[in-house]
Amino acid sequence: MNLVESLRAHRLLAIVRGKDPAAALRTVRTLTEEGVAAIEVSLITADALTVIRQARAELGPDALLGAGTVRSVADAERAVEAGASYLVTPAVLDGPVSFGVPVLMGALTPTEIETALARGADAIKLFPGVLGGPDYLRALRDPFPEVPFVPVGGVDTQAARDYLDRGALAVGVGSPLVGDAADGGDLQRLRDRAAEFRKVTAGGRP
Repeated sequence: MNLVESLRAHRLLAIVRGKDPAAALRTVRTLTEEGVAAIEVSLITADALTVIRQARAELGPDALLGAGTVRSVADAERAVEAGASYLVTPAVLDGPVSFGVPVLMGALTPTEIETALARGADAIKLFPGVLGGPDYLRALRDPFPEVPFVPVGGVDTQAARDYLDRGALAVGVGSPLVGDAADGGDLQRLRDRAAEFRKVTAGGRP
């Protein structure tokens, strides 16, 4: 899978994390039904590997289903075995990355970005994006014009629009999109939020 091209096409990465495995699986299912193609299940979700395994069985081999909050080689191996087709990390992983699937690696500073790229990151998860916001991304685009950035952290619909306008490959959205759905919350409200984010991210390409 070409992670960069997939994210370029869809522009929205939904981040599912919660305390209820069954609710988390329902959340993944609902997001898919609402047209959100790229979904990450955070490993801090209760019984996350089972959620990934069951979601993969339901959605099929081609679904853009990844694992997030990957902090170690062991995390990565377990996630790939469960069916994750890409990995998302909160920080730069130690050593070169070679897990057989694409990696969206967390970084914030220019030094971290260079290190992540040297270690094999396919794209950079700009995290926590809320610290710098869209203007920080715009500043990074000058020294890193070809780097694919996916800002994550505090991305509401307005921030999503601003990040995409400033050249983000896509945006990663957790609680502003998922809300409490993965803890058993209202799925209709999730559908409404998904529609709002889909409308924003379906605009013209940067």
